[in-house]
Amino acid sequence: MSINDTARRMTMAQAIAEAIAQEMQQDPEVFVLGEDVGKYGGIFGATTGLLARFGKDRIMDTPISETAFIGAAIGAAAEGMRPIAELMFVDFFGVCMDMIYNHMAKNTYMAGGNISLPMVLMTGIGGGYNDAAQHSQCLYATFAHLPGMKVVVPSNAYDAKGLMIQSIRDNNPVVFMFHKGIMGLPWMSYFEGSTNEVPEEAYAIPFGQARVVREGADVTIVTLSQMVQKAVLAAAELAKEGINAEVIDLRTIVPLDRQAILDSVRKTGRLLIADEDYLSFGLSGEIAAIVAENLDSVTLRAPVKRLAVPDVPIPYARPLEQFVIPQVDGIVAAARELVSANIIERKAA
Repeated sequence: MSINDTARRMTMAQAIAEAIAQEMQQDPEVFVLGEDVGKYGGIFGATTGLLARFGKDRIMDTPISETAFIGAAIGAAAEGMRPIAELMFVDFFGVCMDMIYNHMAKNTYMAGGNISLPMVLMTGIGGGYNDAAQHSQCLYATFAHLPGMKVVVPSNAYDAKGLMIQSIRDNNPVVFMFHKGIMGLPWMSYFEGSTNEVPEEAYAIPFGQARVVREGADVTIVTLSQMVQKAVLAAAELAKEGINAEVIDLRTIVPLDRQAILDSVRKTGRLLIADEDYLSFGLSGEIAAIVAENLDSVTLRAPVKRLAVPDVPIPYARPLEQFVIPQVDGIVAAARELVSANIIERKAA
């Protein structure tokens, strides 16, 4: 099934809510809990309309205690239910990380596989709208680094619906991370690409299958989440200069589609990683390492380049925030430098 199967357009928030509704309709064990997920519809719209349709027994507004409601979701999952717990901002993981990592991620392993935890931890990520250091991080590499959790990071409405359905159906803990800036909310949506054509019927997108958003032969741009929209805009600018960029949307980072990365870099010989998470010890380093470990079958025509948030908290001031988060012009400049480096090498030879 492709994005062009139907002309019906939805925002990412609407697509996530529809995915949850369709799974709740066909499976009575699916329920939602978290702060403001009921009458408010989720602060970023991911549960809009669900309370009216399914009632307060299945759409549960909780007290402000992330440890309590994530712990409750873990217990429910262990008993065979399929909870979706919304951690409003991923930045709040600090107050409940014991439940997330020492229980949600580890209990199946520690029980010798005798229990499963089919639950989704849904959370908002990302900056770009001046909400300062405690509400603007991505942190997906933090969760990917810790064994036991699948990590899903959609970039558009079509993928968000299919990946949410797959997350709910999975028998393992899944961390589903949506970027606030591409949910389609009028007060924070910056990119039209977050709203696209979404089929009405239920469909699942398998984990670990990256998508080639734009084919190209000169440079590979590997990215995810809101950065996909920026990379596509950058690719359009680069095309005006005769540089043909290939854009890879990872979709999930646990599991990670390593083959898609290697196949693209084998074709282009150049790799640029655009990432809204922190630079050091993160996703960009992991992707660079994957390529470095396969240089027996990959020929690089220029050194790998990484664009990510420098190792500082996300600033509140808009000019500073825009400076630390990679932008379209930064992607263009980095890709241009990669291609021109090869030209210089050829002239030198």
